[in-house]
Amino acid sequence: MDADDFFELLSTARSVRRYSPEPIPDEDLARILYAASRAPSGTNRQPFRFVVLRDGPRARRARRLLGESFRRGWARKMEEEGWNRGSAADPNSPKSRANRAIQHYVDHFEQIPAVIIACYVRYRALTHSEGASVFPACQNLFLMARALGYGACYSGWHHAVADELREILEIPDNVELSLTITIGRPLGRHGPLRRRPIRDTVFDDGWEQGAEWISDPPGARLSKRR
Repeated sequence: MDADDFFELLSTARSVRRYSPEPIPDEDLARILYAASRAPSGTNRQPFRFVVLRDGPRARRARRLLGESFRRGWARKMEEEGWNRGSAADPNSPKSRANRAIQHYVDHFEQIPAVIIACYVRYRALTHSEGASVFPACQNLFLMARALGYGACYSGWHHAVADELREILEIPDNVELSLTITIGRPLGRHGPLRRRPIRDTVFDDGWEQGAEWISDPPGARLSKRR
């Protein structure tokens, strides 16, 4: 894969929330997780661990628990953050389309082919920098899934049931449940991504100092400023 191919992969690796029910072959899942394990971490401690939930007895219990938590989390977000108001009334608006995708995601959570809980093994009290040693591995996983034709999505709605998950899966107390990642073949196509203009996010020599040397490539899909 050359740089242009990799750039295309990055530009089409959006969150996927609608999946085909077909199982992920072990060899593909193994490649995805091996890619995750190649990520950098602080002093190369490699504190990331991945609990894979598919069809085992404990996995089924954990997936049911997660599905319930995700549905409650989405209902709360809809109400508290107004996701069911404003432009959501227009069925063709980006907000309305996102609502439908997330609703499908939580309604069908238990049918997702693979659910992975990314964990962080603590060796000291948590600090603000601990995510730097687990989230790069998650992004490696995300991109390798995309390279193999799968889609993935991150979520933190597991936190509401972390204690129950810890008990079901026998996760030690010194291990943080950092992120839930879902993977499967997408129902639909990958990308392209819609992002805010790059000059809104890159500053040169100080906060909000425009970087004149950077611009969006031709054909980039831009989201509205917030």
